[in-house]
Amino acid sequence: MSSKNRWSQNDVLAADATKSAHPELAVTPGLELTHRPSRVSGSVTAFTEGQRVVLCDQDGNLHEFKPHKGVMLHKGKPVQLVAGEWKSDAGLRFTASGSVDAGPSRAQKAKASRIWVEGIHDAELIEKIWGDDLRIEGIVVEPLHGADDLAERVIEFHPASNRRLGVLLDHLVSGSKESRIADAVTDPNVLICGHPYVDIWQAVKPAALGIAAWPEVPIGQPWKEGIIAALGQQDQPGHFWQAVLGRVSTYRDIETPLINSVEQLIDFVTVRPATFAP
Repeated sequence: MSSKNRWSQNDVLAADATKSAHPELAVTPGLELTHRPSRVSGSVTAFTEGQRVVLCDQDGNLHEFKPHKGVMLHKGKPVQLVAGEWKSDAGLRFTASGSVDAGPSRAQKAKASRIWVEGIHDAELIEKIWGDDLRIEGIVVEPLHGADDLAERVIEFHPASNRRLGVLLDHLVSGSKESRIADAVTDPNVLICGHPYVDIWQAVKPAALGIAAWPEVPIGQPWKEGIIAALGQQDQPGHFWQAVLGRVSTYRDIETPLINSVEQLIDFVTVRPATFAP
């Protein structure tokens, strides 16, 4: 089949650009949809408006897509997906990340793509919130134990289109050391995202800990030890972190910048080569 006879998602969107707005469709669990470019059909198991829609096909495989306007078909008609009601009495169970729990699924062999985080605490928090999603996708999260040599580590990883790398960095703000580290990596098969917090601890909402805000630690003072002292605790950082992690149950206990970054990284490393119909 020649490439000129193949449709891409961009082709679909471009073709729709001249059409009138597609009707809105409220997404609810089990809604049957078809992804126009790939022709994948299935029932909705997870939906985040403007971010992602997950379909479960008749074989029980999960497929995640960006819910662009008009890219999904419902009963043969293109629609614009909007959030509907996900009622608790629908008999559904949800993962900690807010996705619908699809129940037991076949074990996935670990894929070549990876997500790297700076330390073990980052990895533990991501596992607690997104662990179910990552296991379904076969994606492993690995701690770097420091990001100073990130550029060299990326070269050693040998990223490729079927071997993507997502990296989560703390304190990724303008002018920070982390921003300079990120700027040194230019491989298109690597995506670096971050959050503005000095440490992953701050990505846990203070309300989850029963405090009004995370304390300010003076520059030059060890941050973790400073936090513990300011909270009037006498504990080792590792033990204190376990107490913090124990207060985290779902994504609602996590600040939005971290949620957005992790979702972007998961989308990036789980991208699948599309098979388009003529």
